[in-house]
Amino acid sequence: MILPDDRRAFQVSRRNPRGLPLRAVAPNAVTALALCSGLSGVRFAIGGKWELAVTMVLVAGVLDGLDGRIARMLHGESRFGAELDSLSDAISFGVAPALILYLWSLSTLPRFGWMAALMLAVFCALRLARFNAQIDRTEQPHKSAGFLTGVPAPAGAGLAMLPMFLSFWTEEPLLRNPLIVAPWTAIVACLMVSSIATFSWTSMRLRQNIRFEAIAVIVIVGAALVSAPWHTFSLLSVLYLITMPFSIASYARIRRPRAGPSPAATPPPSA
Repeated sequence: MILPDDRRAFQVSRRNPRGLPLRAVAPNAVTALALCSGLSGVRFAIGGKWELAVTMVLVAGVLDGLDGRIARMLHGESRFGAELDSLSDAISFGVAPALILYLWSLSTLPRFGWMAALMLAVFCALRLARFNAQIDRTEQPHKSAGFLTGVPAPAGAGLAMLPMFLSFWTEEPLLRNPLIVAPWTAIVACLMVSSIATFSWTSMRLRQNIRFEAIAVIVIVGAALVSAPWHTFSLLSVLYLITMPFSIASYARIRRPRAGPSPAATPPPSA
């Protein structure tokens, strides 16, 4: 015999089924693949396969850009997916690049090298924690204006590995010097937790329709990535750095209060 309390619990469980809906499986699977890719980069770095290690982190960045779009397309957004995405980003773009850089260069400067690697990993986690803490806030000036706060985690990982891109390109041994890599890693870590406004896709979307020139640029960049990947990633990283002063100025121009008539200039009301 089913008691009334058991019947009520059964009805509640049917209205609130446990687990993820089927439409949320695909984006979360892509997020898990991004996490696997970032961790695989550490494995290749331990074996001294530096180019494969960096490639795995870059693949994680591509997958990270796809999972959100797949979730919105399938209407599969969920709190579980948001938490998994943050965990994946912290490991793939914080822990993995920090360990790769440490094994590649910073280990020869043990004390300060490990400090720089810790800054990159911990500051990336702090950035994601700040994002999760502000996700329900109604007042977000940067987001409302279409900008991001600080350098996003995938871009930060790419900037941190810029010395590796340049080293693969030029084969210059000086780029592996920890006295260069350690300060650069610390600077990128600080940019990730900074409050500067950086461009997002929303802020750079000038028109609703994609122009033919934009498609041509995408084709050129894709061809460059295939034929000369490290040259292309180096140039893209430098271009991203160049855009930062423009994003700060653009946000300041948008948020600047418009000057209105001063109270003294307002004529007194007529009698």
